[in-house]
Amino acid sequence: MSGTASSPRTTPRTVLISGASIAGPALAYWLHRYGFAVTVVERAPELRTGGYKVDVRGAAIEVAERMGILEDIQRASTDMQTGAYVDDEGKRIATLPADIFGARVDRDDEIMRGELARILYDRTRADVEYLFGDSITSITPITPLAPTTSTTSITSLTERSDDHHDSTEAAADGVEVTFERGAPRRFDLVVGADGLHSTVRRLTFGPEEQFVRHLGAYISAFSMPNELGLDREELYHAVPGKLICAYSSAGDPAAKGLLVFRSPRLTYDHRDRAQQLALVENAFDGIGTESSAAGGWREVPRLLEAAHKASDFYFDGMQLIEMDRWSRGRVVLLGDAAHCASPASGQGTGMALVGAYVLAGELAAAGGEPEQAFARYEEQMRGYVEVNHALARKFAQEMTVDTRRQIRFRHLMMRILPHMPWKNLVAKKIAEDVQRGAHAITLKDYPVPGRAAGPAPAAARPTYAA
Repeated sequence: MSGTASSPRTTPRTVLISGASIAGPALAYWLHRYGFAVTVVERAPELRTGGYKVDVRGAAIEVAERMGILEDIQRASTDMQTGAYVDDEGKRIATLPADIFGARVDRDDEIMRGELARILYDRTRADVEYLFGDSITSITPITPLAPTTSTTSITSLTERSDDHHDSTEAAADGVEVTFERGAPRRFDLVVGADGLHSTVRRLTFGPEEQFVRHLGAYISAFSMPNELGLDREELYHAVPGKLICAYSSAGDPAAKGLLVFRSPRLTYDHRDRAQQLALVENAFDGIGTESSAAGGWREVPRLLEAAHKASDFYFDGMQLIEMDRWSRGRVVLLGDAAHCASPASGQGTGMALVGAYVLAGELAAAGGEPEQAFARYEEQMRGYVEVNHALARKFAQEMTVDTRRQIRFRHLMMRILPHMPWKNLVAKKIAEDVQRGAHAITLKDYPVPGRAAGPAPAAARPTYAA
């Protein structure tokens, strides 16, 4: 594939991607196959392999198949078998197949986030430059008249109109990027795939507060000893306003804990582990202890203890990122940085994989030129994102319930479901909303050079028009 402009470009477009979780390496995979020279910068000192289980379904399955990683995902599947609600003593009240709990059908699968990150990293590490232990501090458009001396940074440009941004930055020769540790470098394009608290988004569009929509709950996840002897099973316990979960996945001797609690938006430092642990402790204080009037699963104190000891402790709000646009000049956002749908949607990983496929394909189709590519990327993704944002709002409310009466009713419905003659129809209905979100995009076919399941050979890499 080649660009459509008249003057040839003999060197690859250079792209800096911030973030080495899912969206960033997935984009790097596709961009490399299209002939771009890709660098990924990641704040963490090494690949982050922790995290909770994530779903890959619908359009994301198709993308994974086109990438040649679907079999890798299937081999690393959590292989969850059952899900059950338990009472205060841990007795199983109602048990259902795990696929009903996860609303999975057909080829849908589930994998630990860290395993998927490892698969993507292994597929790209030989062809993509990874810079671990560093992060971006500024992004400055380089104008044709002053290619190395421009002092107008993206940070100051956020104060001007969008029209001014479009006309000025789209005409830039590239961007100058400074880093916390590394020397400044120049790139043709910058992609923010750095998550909910994106640095690239802040530098390009301003403080995140203007884009965050809190869904009324917080979530924490962490590894813990498998003292319950779980075998590919997830256990849930509900108290008013809170949900507790413990599960184990295939091939992992440890278990995972998950704590969700309803709350108005809280003020804390998202990099301060001690603050976050204190918020979790406060939310679940007394739950599961004999002295507690609220009762609760007796395992909760052990989960809280495990959270303190876990090296992969995670805490954040159930939040959406809502933006009118995802690009500005030669900078574009991807995945959670652009449109976080929160863990409540169950679609964040799928949206990252699909978004990476679409963005790379549109950049290749446009010869690496940003204005047209970014516009088409947003056009392809907007409806898909909106459907899944609506799901997140719905599911965030349903994850926790207000009263014990509502909890008892939910348990009753789960107990009788396996005995209903129409149980398959009910299961299908349960999965309907999730599946609608998973299939809310029709993937375009972008011509890809080289082999279907791997990067293009060096001799087959295309050049792009300037």
